[in-house]
Amino acid sequence: MLMVRKSADRGHADHGWLRSNHSFSFAGYYDPRFMGWGNLRVINEDRVAAGKGFGTHGHRDMEIISYVLDGNLAHKDSMGHIEGLPPGDVQRMSAGTGVEHSEFNHADQETHFLQIWIEPDKKGIAPSYAQKTFADADKRGQLRLVVSPDGADGSISMNADARMYAGLLDGQDEASVALSPGRKSYVYVVRGDVSVNDTALHTGDAAYLDQETSVRLAQARDAEVLVFDLAA
Repeated sequence: MLMVRKSADRGHADHGWLRSNHSFSFAGYYDPRFMGWGNLRVINEDRVAAGKGFGTHGHRDMEIISYVLDGNLAHKDSMGHIEGLPPGDVQRMSAGTGVEHSEFNHADQETHFLQIWIEPDKKGIAPSYAQKTFADADKRGQLRLVVSPDGADGSISMNADARMYAGLLDGQDEASVALSPGRKSYVYVVRGDVSVNDTALHTGDAAYLDQETSVRLAQARDAEVLVFDLAA
């Protein structure tokens, strides 16, 4: 089974300093049909105005991933991390028993990034943080594992039964991920055009897959794609 959700059908919020597209119910956007997919709970496409950002706030028991597309985020948290996140960087926070953090755009241009939440395997663990750069060269023409339960292949480890792949595909590039029985998958097109299991998708579109044996990407045009292998 493959279901497509078009970019324009997502939830939208405009707070002036922040413009967001919500793939799943979040904050003031609620749709009981879109509460998550497997253990994937949130994908917010956020655009933060220059000189603005998310003030200090808290989370518990959630795996939170930031994937920066354009601009730069300044991260600060209660674990003592003070980091900058440029494009190509992936950040993972395991909120566990509780963490407070802020994310600001101190630059003079808009910052564009994805905020992703995945439900954890274990609750009440100690909070932790990881950040890593994944160069475009490592993603070009293939799907690069960037986050996983065990840190396989140089990916960032997390406390969740999920794998997140990132790829840059164009022209004759093809890539695939095999899915074990009982798994779900979610494909999000960050930008460009790509065919997912012979179904055409465009910027901001997503594909929900269930009872499929693989995710197959082809017929790409300047595409950046995220693929999630998820617990059902």
